[in-house]
Amino acid sequence: MTAVQPNVAHQPTPSREPTGARRWTAPRRSTTPGNPAAAASRWLTLGVLGIASVYFLAPVWWLVVSSTKTSSGLFSGNGFWFGDRFALFANVQDVFTRQGGIYPRWLLNTALYAGGGAAVSTLVSALAGYALAKYAFRAREFTFNVVLAAVLVPQPLLAVPLYLLFSPVHLVNTYWGVLIPSMVSPFGVYLSRIYAAASVPDELIEAGRVDGAGEVRIFTTIGLRLMSPALVTVFLFQFVGIWSNYLLPALMLANDQLQPVTVGLVGWQAQRGIGDAVPFNVVITAATVSVIPLVVMFLSLQRFWRSGLTAGSVK
Repeated sequence: MTAVQPNVAHQPTPSREPTGARRWTAPRRSTTPGNPAAAASRWLTLGVLGIASVYFLAPVWWLVVSSTKTSSGLFSGNGFWFGDRFALFANVQDVFTRQGGIYPRWLLNTALYAGGGAAVSTLVSALAGYALAKYAFRAREFTFNVVLAAVLVPQPLLAVPLYLLFSPVHLVNTYWGVLIPSMVSPFGVYLSRIYAAASVPDELIEAGRVDGAGEVRIFTTIGLRLMSPALVTVFLFQFVGIWSNYLLPALMLANDQLQPVTVGLVGWQAQRGIGDAVPFNVVITAATVSVIPLVVMFLSLQRFWRSGLTAGSVK
């Protein structure tokens, strides 16, 4: 008599998971209605950002409003609102004609210092950053560490040593006394090095060498184009830093025909109570006019420097 075998052909076999594999589970959602902790954190963040915005924008608003007032209107009424008389155009005319029209000369000097210094500094930073990122040479890391240390040094600390260095070679009270220190930016070298390492592939450089291109041509045709967002950021930061610099030009330049607008405005403000002093409303209007080129520069280069600021944040 034949024994009956159990039918096991249709029984499912247990599945086995690979060793070390994790089973995916859906994330648990908070059952607390509204999540009060997240809402409180969000409102706290918005509050801090709002306070910071008011802190930074209130002086700018006061500067714009005060430039539309007369000298007597500055000391009467609400300081954060317009006066009874709109005197902006008269103030601007007074700014550009005061002391024989020296204010336009200050603006041209500032544009020369900021534009020329920022352009040369950007080129030097691009060359140094590209070399530190793409060429292997002895003491490369030590050189980069020196650059990082230079970033931490406040620039005003170097004003007096630079004056002592430039005085024996007769560079004091000349354009070069302000231009030469403005042509070097440790932060620009740092940012260029980080961006070149992240955005310039070694394969492109090798392909250029295989095609017979020299190192200079590879740098100008490949490196500079790929590094352009970071270079625009370097140019913008250096331009703003030179434009608003006061201590170095004040030490280097005694001739008012060579001074930038920052030193000239301080000189106008210091004339209070001495002979034909410059009114406060004229000084404030001159300060407002001096800010306009910076605003234009930021708005025109906004799409470049935003991407440049994130250089090196993702590896």
